[in-house]
Amino acid sequence: MNKGLVTNGLAAAVTAAGFAGGQPLLTSVGLFSLSGALTNELAVHMLFEKVPGLYGSGVIPAKFESFKKAIHELMMQQFFTDENIDRFLSDGAGHRALDLSGVIAGVDLTPAFDALVETVAQSSFGGMLAMFGGVEALAPMKAPFEEKMKASLIDIAASDNFHEQLKSALEQPDMLSDFKNQIAQIVQNRLDELTPELVKRLVQDMIREHLGWLVVWGGVFGGLIGLVAGLLQA
Repeated sequence: MNKGLVTNGLAAAVTAAGFAGGQPLLTSVGLFSLSGALTNELAVHMLFEKVPGLYGSGVIPAKFESFKKAIHELMMQQFFTDENIDRFLSDGAGHRALDLSGVIAGVDLTPAFDALVETVAQSSFGGMLAMFGGVEALAPMKAPFEEKMKASLIDIAASDNFHEQLKSALEQPDMLSDFKNQIAQIVQNRLDELTPELVKRLVQDMIREHLGWLVVWGGVFGGLIGLVAGLLQA
């Protein structure tokens, strides 16, 4: 339900009823309520849309770069601090969260297999291999080689020794600084994918429902002010 539309509709109906019935008090209530609701409706609209001639309108798209910068600073200063990274690495959370199996599964091991084939071809077995069709004879070994190699790499990456060595390396000052720089670049790259229109839509979807109550209360308080004004005139 569009709260603003309902509020403005009710205020307009009260105003029309007051005019039609010749009731100044009801007209005053309706007019003040309508002006309060419409003013707040315009204010909500001006947050997201540029209105020609109205300074400060369209503030959310206009502050797009500041919005991205603020998110970047929030991520780096609140989440990826030296203390948080060190705690992540030292309390065991890093061990549990650092699952490299998915990364390893997607790695192309063709260069490794090609290097193996080249090594065999250049070894003392090269001449014997030529008798059986040359390096092409090793082609059927590619799939089993990659499967077994990936399984071995996953086992290595899951071992306590690997995690301890990785943790030790990441805790080095230079490595930690480089690690943070890479995280900062990843966050920035993701933020660069945002567009002003996307940011406007995201923020609009999040808060429009709550800002709709500004229109409702603008109509309510405007109506009360109109009631007081009408009573004073009477």
